[in-house]
Amino acid sequence: MTVHRSTPTGLSVQQVLLCGALIVTMSMGIRHGFGFWLQPIITERGWTRETFSFAMAVQNLAWGVAGPLAGMLADRFGAWRVLIGGGLAYATGLALMAVTSHPLSFTLGAGVLIGVAQSGSTYAVIYGVLGRTVSAEKRSWAFGVAAAAGSFGQFVMIPVETWLISHLGWQGALFLLAGAALLIVPLALGVRERHGPATNAGHQSIGQALREAFGYRSFQLLMLGYFVCGFQVVFIGVHLPSYLKDHGLGLGVSTGALMLIGLFNIFGTYAAGMLGQRFPKHYLLSVIYGARAVAILTFISVPLTPVSVYVFAAVMGFLWLSTVPPTNAVVAQIFGAQHLSTLGGFVFLSHQVGSFLGVWLGGKLYDATGSYDVVWWLAIALGVMAMLANLPVREGPIQRAPSARPA
Repeated sequence: MTVHRSTPTGLSVQQVLLCGALIVTMSMGIRHGFGFWLQPIITERGWTRETFSFAMAVQNLAWGVAGPLAGMLADRFGAWRVLIGGGLAYATGLALMAVTSHPLSFTLGAGVLIGVAQSGSTYAVIYGVLGRTVSAEKRSWAFGVAAAAGSFGQFVMIPVETWLISHLGWQGALFLLAGAALLIVPLALGVRERHGPATNAGHQSIGQALREAFGYRSFQLLMLGYFVCGFQVVFIGVHLPSYLKDHGLGLGVSTGALMLIGLFNIFGTYAAGMLGQRFPKHYLLSVIYGARAVAILTFISVPLTPVSVYVFAAVMGFLWLSTVPPTNAVVAQIFGAQHLSTLGGFVFLSHQVGSFLGVWLGGKLYDATGSYDVVWWLAIALGVMAMLANLPVREGPIQRAPSARPA
């Protein structure tokens, strides 16, 4: 696909896509493997699954809570500054996760610090620069490329992280990943907007943008759908390895399943970005959520074998982050790109509230019942709800008074 090199940010589309994709690959790739640390950490520390799950839940909640602030700072002062802070916080959190032996400090490192780091090194921040760099008719495609990069990170990093744990121990693996997270810092300079993020600014302030968005029904429905997305994918991502182990399937099956999720996610997110340019995005989102509910229902209904796990992983992988490009593209289509990182941060906050509940309830209900069954059924019911919630979303640009319309 041919893209224009002359952009409002003074950056080439290729440069933003390359550096942004590498940042998302690193940030998302590391986090997707955290489920493999559950067993070795709780075994050595003598903790319950809920202790580890709570830290992961706090991580997702911290990511969500810090997301709007990261988005505001990126829109106001430049994404590259926020990305540098995110890279430094990521490395610090991973190192603290490795050395701490107390649940509270573990939650601070693995939960709060890494969650804040992810808010400043993933989609909302990168999409803000992309939204200002890429023309409106190509945004869905560009968002799909960036989301596919996160999927590629999962595909690559899952086997790397399991290899590191087996050869260096879980602590050594975390220290090495902390060093890898620092690569985000130089990559951030590649998305430094030469004309500043306010180039396209109009008369609308951040406060006005937020009041407009939160009073708009379609924005509320998009947030509801993203809540469900977070609940489903983070519960599966963190607890699937333990779920399979509980049913007698080994580490190789878990590793293969998460790799397949990452591999098929590459195709799914890119396809969602492309399809979002040709079909109504809210219908595409409804199909994705409905398909997830069907996939989960089928998975827990059929006999659990390596083949059934791999088929489920491939299907869920195709649907995994495929909600990201159309959701953010609809936000940009409705409200414009001026405050896209800010609004994307608030949408993602709802995603992370769902993530918090998914990962925490996974551990909490397992410890209470000895089974993940209740959470699987919750994930199915929420998928149906999100399917219905996205149907009435309106994608057209919001109508503003001339004085309130960004340039």
